[in-house]
Amino acid sequence: MRAAAIGLVTVAAVLAVPSASSAAVVPAPETQTLVSTNPGDSTPHARDGEARAFAQVGSMVYVGGSFTQIRQTATSAWTTQRYLFAYDRSSGTISTTFLPVLDGAVNTLIAGPNNTLIVGGAFKNVNGVSRKNLVALNPTTGAIIDSWVGRSDGGTVRDLVLHDNWLYVAGAFNWLNGTAHGGLGRLNASTGAIDPTFNVNATVGRHTTAPYVWTIDVSPDGNTLVVGGNFMYVNELPRNQMALVDLSGTPTVLDWSTEKFVPPCAAPATFIHYVQDVKFGGDGTWFVVGTNGGGGWPAAYCDALVRFETAARGSGQLATWVDFTGNDTITSVEVADNVIYLGGHFRWLNNPNASDRAGAGAVDRLGIAAVTPATGMPVNWNPRRSGSASMPPGTSDWGSTVPVLWRGSDGLYFGQNSDGMGGEYHGRLGMFPLTGGRTVTPKNPPTATTGNLYLGTGEGQLAKVPFDGTNVGAPTTVSQPNYTGAGATWRVNDRIYWSHTVAGTPTGSRIDISMFNGGAIGVPWEASGYNDWFNAANMTGAFFLNGRLYYTRTGANALYYRYFEIDGNYLGATEFVLPTTGVTWSAVRGMAWVGGKIVYGSTDGTLRGVPFDPTAAPAVDGAGVTVLVPASAELTWSTPRTFFSVQ
Repeated sequence: MRAAAIGLVTVAAVLAVPSASSAAVVPAPETQTLVSTNPGDSTPHARDGEARAFAQVGSMVYVGGSFTQIRQTATSAWTTQRYLFAYDRSSGTISTTFLPVLDGAVNTLIAGPNNTLIVGGAFKNVNGVSRKNLVALNPTTGAIIDSWVGRSDGGTVRDLVLHDNWLYVAGAFNWLNGTAHGGLGRLNASTGAIDPTFNVNATVGRHTTAPYVWTIDVSPDGNTLVVGGNFMYVNELPRNQMALVDLSGTPTVLDWSTEKFVPPCAAPATFIHYVQDVKFGGDGTWFVVGTNGGGGWPAAYCDALVRFETAARGSGQLATWVDFTGNDTITSVEVADNVIYLGGHFRWLNNPNASDRAGAGAVDRLGIAAVTPATGMPVNWNPRRSGSASMPPGTSDWGSTVPVLWRGSDGLYFGQNSDGMGGEYHGRLGMFPLTGGRTVTPKNPPTATTGNLYLGTGEGQLAKVPFDGTNVGAPTTVSQPNYTGAGATWRVNDRIYWSHTVAGTPTGSRIDISMFNGGAIGVPWEASGYNDWFNAANMTGAFFLNGRLYYTRTGANALYYRYFEIDGNYLGATEFVLPTTGVTWSAVRGMAWVGGKIVYGSTDGTLRGVPFDPTAAPAVDGAGVTVLVPASAELTWSTPRTFFSVQ
């Protein structure tokens, strides 16, 4: 969405830095499995409206939405089939037996118990019979299962979540099964009967509108419900757009709230609520929120992807991280295999420094993306919401929304209101298969405490100094002709990253990579063109750990960090200050992380060490500093060109 004032962007980016207390959670990257960037070729196509929901029963995939016609291939004739159809998962063949007739859009689908398909939406009649907004169907014939008694007689159903035999219902209703319920309810999934113990109501809409719940999810252990939508109170407790509910006993609203969804975004009349989708992470310890809203950040989390911790309690909760799009909408999120997928009509991620354009740090991502749960940084997965050069007549490359991303048994399904994805025609829906995907393994510096410290002693020259975490041995000087114009250097896995002075670059320097196994430093290459805004030569020391690049810089007395995603080598656009005490960071020259300590040189030529815990406040306490090697004529530890390696 569009911003209100471009002139405010620089201030907003500075203010977006979280406080020390909000940075106490430091998630560690985990192994991720990404789906292919090439959509499957056998999925059918829909026309008009959008695809909003998927479910799978046996070998069949079910698609719901506001579309009115479907077809098998790009050249097939269109067939009228409104709002709901099914196709074979393997062949893509559209079912000729599942032909339900609905008079309104389908918003959500659940593969229910006892071979049922539970359907929620904005309809009044199904197969000519009154079934308001909620119905269970036979997944083979599309016939109504009359014994299933669930009804949303008081308004539309927006979202459904199944856990064990509980069916959680969310929407714009005031009645459920003839019982008063404000936007939320819980049914027996087998029978559709109301659960009278679930009495949680979302009330008072924002900006004098009627309240509704837009999106929900349940943690994998079934103990927590996250709720998002247009409301200001839940059970008369102030909960603006977001709430958590304890499901471990009698459902109760938890002591968790955030003020970041209280202020309006750019256009309150348009963006009444801006929480668009919520999903728990794989183990349920965190959840992610996708939003729209236009300008309004950093006071509000507008047009952003946000992570919160499930176990946090109290008011004023802040995000673990926030990934701003630069004022474009996120409409759907999905979490699978330690990857967060998001869809919408955004054009960039990692873009807090500009409005409606690519600012410093922006990473190109057109309408669909994948990010790492540890930092919210994009990974190297970029299929793009775009069509081919020969799209069928009457189709569109690009639309305003991706209402649903859903991880099925064989891949990531997407529903949209346009027809292009991955450079191909995919009318309103498609699937990125697991086959052809890849695994991303986290990379970090060496965990050993015995190895070698490397110290730049001249242009293209390094001293190799044995180091056991406390003591150093005799240095050996090695010529490294590929390592010239070097500055701050850090080791990650089988390579070094280093600040490289390069004439003709936008800042005069860049972050380069060289392979390194203890012998010759390899020929360098640029880490990523997305980082060309960053003046790497300003760093006076640096090390990498768990998705963060920690560094000091010229003329500043602080320890900074930015997120840094190794899979793509993308540098975070926001600079954070770590809480520390008792260390003169402006004098640091060269750093390395070794076995839980920062080992660092200084302008006085002395090598020191200090314990480091990024989850603590302070993360570094100068009272723990020890001198490892005093300054000497033989070797002076006063250059940014310092790193640690086992080899």
